[in-house]
Amino acid sequence: LLIQHGKHMYFDKEKVIKTVHSFSYSKKDAELDIAFGTDEKFIYGCAIAIASILLKNPEYCLSFHVFTDKLSDGDKARFQEMAEQYNTTINIYIVDCSWLKTLPETKLWSYAIYFRFIIADYFYQRLDRVLYLDADIICNGSLQELIKLDISSHIVAAVLDGDSSWWENRAQKLQQPELSNGYFNSGVLLIEINNWHQASVTENSMRFLIDPEMKKVITHPDQDVLNILLAGNFYQLNNKYNTQFSINYELKYSNGESAPTPISTETVFIHYIGPTKPWHKWATNYTCTKY
Repeated sequence: LLIQHGKHMYFDKEKVIKTVHSFSYSKKDAELDIAFGTDEKFIYGCAIAIASILLKNPEYCLSFHVFTDKLSDGDKARFQEMAEQYNTTINIYIVDCSWLKTLPETKLWSYAIYFRFIIADYFYQRLDRVLYLDADIICNGSLQELIKLDISSHIVAAVLDGDSSWWENRAQKLQQPELSNGYFNSGVLLIEINNWHQASVTENSMRFLIDPEMKKVITHPDQDVLNILLAGNFYQLNNKYNTQFSINYELKYSNGESAPTPISTETVFIHYIGPTKPWHKWATNYTCTKY
């Protein structure tokens, strides 16, 4: 599924994408293209994420792209209904995951974490940039700043992950001293596609991911590799664009008491990390019902 073009290697658009379902009800050019990569287990969450973006940004023309492994007829109909209701465009891409399944996985992260590489390659020579989002993200604010943000001198824009102690941990584990200056979360990536291609990010990532020695040290597969490759060459976004919160924190509290939360009125993207997601039936606590 990878092809060589000159000195660059990337995913073959014609082979990796098996089917495209396009639902377009917008007559305007998109001001921002937003892409998700998700397996079938997170399709429902992805739809919620899209709806939240549309509800919080009715004044902007946005196009959505969902890369997934399977799509039921019922889900396809619901995506079409959403696109029509909000006069937007939603494209669904069914991905051939055969090669991705040979790459490192964990209990928390399936091969779907590698869809972000396919997304960046698929839109090469089609779009200048794309906003990649994990499917467990809820939008709670305006995308105006991101739409206007100029990151043309960088490969991606991203939010730092954790604190300096975590960066130092990653620097030591991955034997990359420069990571002690900052390690980003890959759940929100504003990607400059041409720069990504020129830097051979996908090709170099795949080389790392199949390297036996690298497999021994990476624990956050796509994120570790991207940080190694993009150290010092990413634009640092404000934390409000990737405010991480685990619902499991609140499960420790009782009597209606809410856990301390980093979520504020300034937060644009709430990133629900951990195994419990807002759409789970048992997730009825404060942060799920408020946002």
